[in-house]
Amino acid sequence: MCKIIITGGTGYIGSHTVVEFLESGYQVVILDNLSNSNISILEGIEKITNKKPIFYKVDVCNETEINNILQEHRDAKAVVHFAAYKAVGESVEKPLKYYQNNVGGLVNILTNMLEANIENIVFSSSCTVYGQPEILPVTEQSPIKEAMSPYGNTKQISEEIISDTVKANENLKAISLRYFNPIGAHPSALIGELPIGVPNNLLPFITQTAIGLRKKLMVFGEDYNTPDGTAIRDYINVCDLAKAHLVAVERLINKRNTKNHEFFNIGTGKGNSVLEIIKAFEKSTGQKLNYEITSRRAGDIEQVWADTSYAEKVLNWKAETSLEDTVKSAWEWEKSNKSVKSF
Repeated sequence: MCKIIITGGTGYIGSHTVVEFLESGYQVVILDNLSNSNISILEGIEKITNKKPIFYKVDVCNETEINNILQEHRDAKAVVHFAAYKAVGESVEKPLKYYQNNVGGLVNILTNMLEANIENIVFSSSCTVYGQPEILPVTEQSPIKEAMSPYGNTKQISEEIISDTVKANENLKAISLRYFNPIGAHPSALIGELPIGVPNNLLPFITQTAIGLRKKLMVFGEDYNTPDGTAIRDYINVCDLAKAHLVAVERLINKRNTKNHEFFNIGTGKGNSVLEIIKAFEKSTGQKLNYEITSRRAGDIEQVWADTSYAEKVLNWKAETSLEDTVKSAWEWEKSNKSVKSF
């Protein structure tokens, strides 16, 4: 049984990825400090898979503890590295927090992977590395432009750190998945996006507004150069996204990679505006939303969506879940988990 270490494994994307690996027969070791997740997610993972991952409550910046854990699990075939702060707006207000955790945590993980001779890493990157692209959709060859936020810059820097590290250490191999905007929840409604405090992402704000936990949904900006004036993103189902991490790890383990550090866009290949997401939610759930359009939010880009043809061809991966099914799954998760929300 192959062992995989997943940092941030109780987080939103991490937990869905843990499920994919457990259901595919892998043994999973989760490292998470629970700073933006809830320990109850482990129960949901176990109910879905009938398997229990190994769990360590640990900060990825803790050098001693990470060293001890990776030495104990040096038989792991790969690390999937999610653990990072991810709120664009907060990163503008608290840049040092983001550089210390997102960049420092990655350096610590890579350092201890080398010491433990763990040879493969799949990195949770982001479409924010492209900044505001001049040509859409973006391909993996699109220029890496100046980041629009400290969060986006941490992803750019992290990719560069990984590239430099694999050049200097020929046994280390990496895949960076540049994914777009994950939304939705597991169809079981046992795990989903569970933000601590006020949500930073669109869908949990929509579902919390619909269920009455928030009075109003704020739409940031109506004067973008888009068909309806609101920002456009490529919204991908979180379970489809989780599957991409599984195929990326297996590509590395089976030595099918053609470069020591590969990059793949992970999205649907289609852009939707904020207002389109609101309408899709209202249509698929029958819930009317109370929303107000306000000024733009610092650090947000105008529009971006993916060209996913490279991932489809090379990874044999493709997003499959419809937007309507995805937003409905987020609503089912919200309804089943109102009692565990923390505000």
